[in-house]
Amino acid sequence: MASASAHHFGVTVTDLDRAVEFYREILGLDVLDRFTVSGESFSAGVGVDGATGTFAHLDAGSARVELVEYDPAGEDRESETVNQPGAKHLGLAVDDLDRFYEELPADVETVSEPQTTESGTRILFLRDPEDNLVELVEA
Repeated sequence: MASASAHHFGVTVTDLDRAVEFYREILGLDVLDRFTVSGESFSAGVGVDGATGTFAHLDAGSARVELVEYDPAGEDRESETVNQPGAKHLGLAVDDLDRFYEELPADVETVSEPQTTESGTRILFLRDPEDNLVELVEA
């Protein structure tokens, strides 16, 4: 069987411009590309009749973060926590977690202050403007 490697991590958003601003300004990711995809093949591929996706690809080192705004938009979901089946989060590495936390704007929601787990890993979960979970791990 052929093996796979990471290409991108997709995050669906309702306001692409607002999301791009957050991922650029708060997380420091550079925009690599912005584009729109539609048509029969795209609709069939994503399983949404008449779908159009407006995308932004951001540089996250060895993979991309893909932000996508769909038309038609799906239904709102309740905020998820990491322990819910099917929950997802984006994990990004930072050099100094405490410094990153201290420099966060006051309006960025975090789950807690930076924590050191039993395994010695330093983590911080925050929410993007769309309420998606992003985990920062100290590299």
